Amino acid sequence: MINKMLGIVPNASEHGYLVDHMLEFCHWFMALLFVGWTLFFLFTIFRFHKSRNPKANYHGVHSKASAHLEFTVVLVEAVLLLGFALPLWGKRVTGESFPDAKDALHVHAVAEQFAWNFHYPGPDGVFGRQNLALVSGSNPLGLDPNDPAGKDDLISKNELHLINHKPVVVEITSKDVIHGFALEHMRISQDAIPGSRIPAWFRPIVKGQYEIVCSQLCGAGHFAMRAMMLVEDKAEFDAWMKDTIQLQHPELAQPAAAPAAPAAPPAAK
Repeated sequence: MINKMLGIVPNASEHGYLVDHMLEFCHWFMALLFVGWTLFFLFTIFRFHKSRNPKANYHGVHSKASAHLEFTVVLVEAVLLLGFALPLWGKRVTGESFPDAKDALHVHAVAEQFAWNFHYPGPDGVFGRQNLALVSGSNPLGLDPNDPAGKDDLISKNELHLINHKPVVVEITSKDVIHGFALEHMRISQDAIPGSRIPAWFRPIVKGQYEIVCSQLCGAGHFAMRAMMLVEDKAEFDAWMKDTIQLQHPELAQPAAAPAAPAAPPAAK
């Protein structure tokens, strides 16, 4: 309940409840520390007021209680970090924990000032080759036109389409400065770093539209760097994919022309 009181958005991913449990424990622990240290501070002011201690005591406090309390706080924080936070993070970014390639939807998330580009491999399931020297207004990701694998690739500007209950592997990078790829409802956040392609994965479990924000201060237009994540049924996703192929690659959407029928032989005289 404390997470809801603090305004944390509802979870929409398979692993998100583990993150929520850790956050809830952290928040209760911080509340306990806040109350405890505040009471200790007030007690100290009352106990060691000048009227009760007109002469300074240069020997100090002999009790070890404060040292034990401080050690307990450090121990709890170490357990949270090593026992909860690091394992949760590791399962999102470590290759051994990723789903099989054939079972997951693969997307490249490419950040730029101030927008998100989402790169899909198209019907062949293979990403086309990219070259930074080819980046232009009409080719924002620098796809190599001579690579056959990229002929059917799709680029979605500021819209990330996903299939509900299907694992998603997102490889995150940037074209210019460091950005932050934050999916609050999916409990996923990863920096987008130029020159690096960092993978993360999750499984959405609730249909809907969710906001994608940049979690790093990336320039004067940082406030406007927002995108939408649409979690859809497979039929809805397939319909979007078909429409996008027709728009970006009309030559692939059109059926091949039927070969011309052979000319009829001349009539016998």
